[in-house]
Amino acid sequence: MHALVHSADIQDRDGGVMVMATLFGLFPFLLKLFADGGYQGEKFQAGLKKAIATVNVEIVKRSDQAKGFVVLPRWWVVERTFAWLGRCRRLAKDWECLNASALAFLRLASIRLMVRRLCKSS
Repeated sequence: MHALVHSADIQDRDGGVMVMATLFGLFPFLLKLFADGGYQGEKFQAGLKKAIATVNVEIVKRSDQAKGFVVLPRWWVVERTFAWLGRCRRLAKDWECLNASALAFLRLASIRLMVRRLCKSS
């Protein structure tokens, strides 16, 4: 739906606020956000409430009693998408010097995935 490429000196939590502010501006009907434990800090919550007050944030955490591999609800969707995008050779390594070109190749890889899926179903 939306992507934002930023420099490596910005933490994911801080970059997440920038992404969510622009994402919920484009799609105001979205009401729920699933996030992993890295986004549970007060700074992210405060920045997100400042950007959009109506979003419900659910932090997906691993159970303390779980041993070994456990599939976390809704977390697999993000990991699966990263795996699909990682199959594109250009995205496997950080080759790009400019954030704009990295975002362009990310969009091209996403378009490739969507076109393949559309062609497969018909």
